[in-house]
Amino acid sequence: MKFSLLTLFFCPFIFAQTQYPKEDFRAPLDIPMQLSGNFGELRPNHFHAGFDLKTNQREGLSVHAIADGYVSRIKISTFGNGKCIYITHPNGYTSVYGHLQTAVGPIQDYVKKTHYKEQSYEIEMFLKPNELPVTKGQIIGLSGNTGSSEGPHLHFEIRDSKTEFVINPIFFGFDKNIKDTKKPTISSVYVYPLDNSTVNQSKQPLLLNVALQKDGTYLASKVKANGKIGFGISAVDYDNVSFNKNGVFNVSTFFNGNQNYNYQFNTYSFDEMRYVNALVDYGRYKKSGQRVQKLFMKTPFTLSIIKTDSLRGIIPVTPNLASTYRIEVSDYFGNLSSVTVPIEYDAATPIVKAVPVTSKYFIKINKDANFEKDNMSVFFPAGTFYDDFNLNFDVKNNRIYIHDDTVPVHSNFTITIKDDSYPEGLREKLFIGRFSGNGSSYNGTIRKGDVFTAKSKILGQFGLVLDTIAPTIRIVKPIQDKWISDQKKIEFVINDASSGIKSYNGYLNGKWILFEYENKTKKITHTFDDALLAEGANDLKIEVIDNVGNSAIFETHFFRSQQK
Repeated sequence: MKFSLLTLFFCPFIFAQTQYPKEDFRAPLDIPMQLSGNFGELRPNHFHAGFDLKTNQREGLSVHAIADGYVSRIKISTFGNGKCIYITHPNGYTSVYGHLQTAVGPIQDYVKKTHYKEQSYEIEMFLKPNELPVTKGQIIGLSGNTGSSEGPHLHFEIRDSKTEFVINPIFFGFDKNIKDTKKPTISSVYVYPLDNSTVNQSKQPLLLNVALQKDGTYLASKVKANGKIGFGISAVDYDNVSFNKNGVFNVSTFFNGNQNYNYQFNTYSFDEMRYVNALVDYGRYKKSGQRVQKLFMKTPFTLSIIKTDSLRGIIPVTPNLASTYRIEVSDYFGNLSSVTVPIEYDAATPIVKAVPVTSKYFIKINKDANFEKDNMSVFFPAGTFYDDFNLNFDVKNNRIYIHDDTVPVHSNFTITIKDDSYPEGLREKLFIGRFSGNGSSYNGTIRKGDVFTAKSKILGQFGLVLDTIAPTIRIVKPIQDKWISDQKKIEFVINDASSGIKSYNGYLNGKWILFEYENKTKKITHTFDDALLAEGANDLKIEVIDNVGNSAIFETHFFRSQQK
């Protein structure tokens, strides 16, 4: 894994402070700004790229362009940001508005036209400056809950238009919309023995006791160690209004008064997002759900927000030297919490042994690795992982066992399975699935004869899955042979229990019509447009295809009058 010493090491620890415009932008909503998520929050496989703004637990609030500009991109997806609008501004920044219920006005007209042109709900459009200009304060859409949203809110970002780096919106004057006098909360401090060292007679990580001091700081129990050690924390931040847990803005550590590790959530690229899995204690997170932020790098990785010394935050504990380690966590407004950890050398025999290693295989992150048994193999390109580790690998009972999901994966690895036991007619219905519990999840699979390959970024159990069952289609409110002149929309629930849905299409009187898909409810919805309906009798057809080609068709007949 390549990295640059110039970007990793620094002295002193100073972040370049870019001067961002603070008066150019207005708030995207009319209601007071309340955060349900802030910039840099630790999320599954990524850092949060902006603000999540509360919308009073409902949809349909007006969303405004924060400044003059033009709509440069529109993306409609069933996952991620759902319905999303991008506006490029003359000052060099682009604002992003996600999880919208709908666009409005000329923007929505453009979106609808593109849906029908491409005959697809999922679309992405890149526009020129003169196609959809907007003015500051113009309503561009209504807030919603589309995509991967877990509740109604507006996802809001600001990006550098040239580099597409995301930037903390707090820098653009939005700090005046947020009142925050609360210190971040450090809920736990862990110490990690590294490279066969011992901490408090343990070869395994330990949770330290922490006590509040009279001056408002915290003091951790003494660490008695030998060799190299590192620390980690669980920390969150609160403001005065939102009352929910947010991510922290700045973390700094000091060893004997000298700063040795720091990160601050100012700006970063989308290419860096997955490094969240290297920043946290990933194994602990997968086992317990607790995100402990590591304050050291066992192996260097190129996350630009991290600044560190030549030891990468690792603390050497040597004889005849008592030391002090301090952790400071602060928010944008300067509220600060700190923990001091006294450290001294101790060569006592460990009582708690290291977790035993039983694997016969070893992964070095800077080298390709290929493991094969029977008719199955896995290939890891150099740079797939963050640290060297002992890999558990086996093939049995028609499954390939590739460790487990307690080790984070940074980039795709390849699984290959050769199987000629299925007749040719069934091979196209096979895919490589990842098994978890009693089910399996689909991985995009390429077949050449009897050889199947798939890529994954999650370790675990894999094997071939046969899917010959068609998807299901259920109408929410039957309309067969009914007059539905006053009905505004029609809904279906579509599902596939194995490989998952690849595509769906609706046809009214033989012509394609738009159905919007909501992955959370598995519903597709068509809003009736009188221009597309026939007076009297109408025929509706729905076709759904799964990822291995199984298809289902639903047909119905209804009546509608356009006379008002």
